Amino acid sequence: MTAQELREKYLEFFKSKGHTVILSASLVPRETDTSTLFTTAGMHPLVPYLLGEEHPGGRRVTSVQKCVRTGDIDDVGDNRHLTFFEMMGNWSFGDYFKKEAIEWSFEFLTGQEWLGLDPKRLYVTTFKGENGIPRDETAIEVWKETFAKSGMDVAVAGEDEIIKDNVRIIPLGTEDNFWIAGATGPCGGDTEMFYDTRPEDGPMDGQKFGDLVDSFRLIEIWNDVFMEFNKTAEGEYEKLAKPNVDTGMGVERTLAVLNGKENVFETELFKDIFHKIALLMPQKMEPNIPYSEEIRPHQQWYADLSEEKKHSARIIADHIRASVFIISDGIEPNNVGRGYVLRRLIRRMVRHGKLLGIDVNFAKSLAYAVIEEFKEFYPELKTNENRIVEELEKEENKFRQTLEKGLKEFNKLSAVTAAEAFALYQSYGFPLEMTAELAKEKGMEVDKEEFEAEFKKHQDLSRTASAGAFKGGLQGTGEMETKYHTATHLLLAALREILGLETYQKGSNITAERLRFDFNYPEKVSPEKLKEIEDLVNQKIQEGIAVEMTEMSKEEALKTAKVSFDPAKYGDIVKVYKIGDFSIELCGGPHVKNLSELGRFKIKKEEASSAGVRRIKAVLE
Repeated sequence: MTAQELREKYLEFFKSKGHTVILSASLVPRETDTSTLFTTAGMHPLVPYLLGEEHPGGRRVTSVQKCVRTGDIDDVGDNRHLTFFEMMGNWSFGDYFKKEAIEWSFEFLTGQEWLGLDPKRLYVTTFKGENGIPRDETAIEVWKETFAKSGMDVAVAGEDEIIKDNVRIIPLGTEDNFWIAGATGPCGGDTEMFYDTRPEDGPMDGQKFGDLVDSFRLIEIWNDVFMEFNKTAEGEYEKLAKPNVDTGMGVERTLAVLNGKENVFETELFKDIFHKIALLMPQKMEPNIPYSEEIRPHQQWYADLSEEKKHSARIIADHIRASVFIISDGIEPNNVGRGYVLRRLIRRMVRHGKLLGIDVNFAKSLAYAVIEEFKEFYPELKTNENRIVEELEKEENKFRQTLEKGLKEFNKLSAVTAAEAFALYQSYGFPLEMTAELAKEKGMEVDKEEFEAEFKKHQDLSRTASAGAFKGGLQGTGEMETKYHTATHLLLAALREILGLETYQKGSNITAERLRFDFNYPEKVSPEKLKEIEDLVNQKIQEGIAVEMTEMSKEEALKTAKVSFDPAKYGDIVKVYKIGDFSIELCGGPHVKNLSELGRFKIKKEEASSAGVRRIKAVLE
């Protein structure tokens, strides 16, 4: 099935169920929405209607929405993460609810006139009940009835989430199966549909659901959110008078599943982009790979690329798609907000082109491939074609003039200080995140907090844009960022106490909503250990310990304080933050005055970041 066939089938199906087909909204959110830089999901433009406004299309609508998300940009290049993607969705504004949403999802997925997927390869999750909200028994019963119509007698997994016998329904907690747009407002449990991509691997009996997802055997392809509560400022969940349904189904992931691919980059949406990349690459880079006009990514050229070059090719393919759509919706490269996001995408793409040996301008050539692929469904791309290629050509020319010199300067460095990162930005146009990426490739640790302090000192506008739009250290110095930054000190101290003193920070990312912390550890941290870590942090918060700061010489500080990064990156006079006898660290970021300001610390997820490095995501409640 092609992408265009998939889009048309989806809209046709929901039109047959009484939905009004609406066009994709712009990637630039409405002026009154300042919560994010880009449209991030199909529901994003529809929030006013989910909150009670009447939609011109009625109480049932469906769309295919173009989306951009930059939160996972560092993961682009694996088998499924994308910056630009398309989200198919259907919505009920106080009309139908769980029964219809689930039955229609199953019908579209398995019906022979629709997607025709094998129901025996489907697994679903539901909300198991937390925070005073009961388990979603309605969704469970509807799924049982729905599977039964296909002759399948299905069971519900226990707390262990183990797949065995006829288990098909897995109840999960708030982190996985509960959705809310912000801190307050409409919210509810959801049900997610997963597809077994490797049935040839044999029965899954005895395996944990989460492990099957982590190994990419089970791939999520659809999510139905049942918005039946309103969360108040006091943290109470009130029943909505008119509950809503909000669903999302990614075009790229679904297309991969339909065509037997484990990788979204192997679908036809990327074939022409990869074809052009292949023709641009000099043969000396991959001398044993045949080149011809018939090259396709599913054939020998793509298959024989080294993993490093595949990674670069995927980044280029993703970033050119995002850049084309962003420019089409009126954004130009610059150093602020959306323009900075676009600039970083283009410049990162050019650098990865260089890693493939492409030393000529190529963005324009790839842009034509993107426009050709999408022009039928998004005609605005063809309308804006001249402006798109002109902006890409202009930005690529500007960056290429300094790229080579900047790389030479970078390669002279044995360590990357904040001042050097800023100099690379000022002199050669290297975005902060690019310097951090280059440093990581050379095995260097980068102190993102010092970067932030240096950029703030120079009052550079790109600091705010880069931190707000991409991963990498503090997003700002507001109240919540300050709290989360202080919490990272507690988390590291707790990790060292529970897991061992050889545990060190490997990276962090802090926003107003959560913290993300990377640390060295050779294996998955057990749930028991995570509970100990969480409890220890909360114990210290409850003790209401004051956070004390002292300025002293670096030499004196290093006698007692811990530092996660190369001490050479710090100046002669440093700030040392002391939290009782629990944590003593060199640091340049903002901190609360007393731990009692933090609230309750909650670990939401622990996962692999890279080889030998684990990642914890946590929130303050």
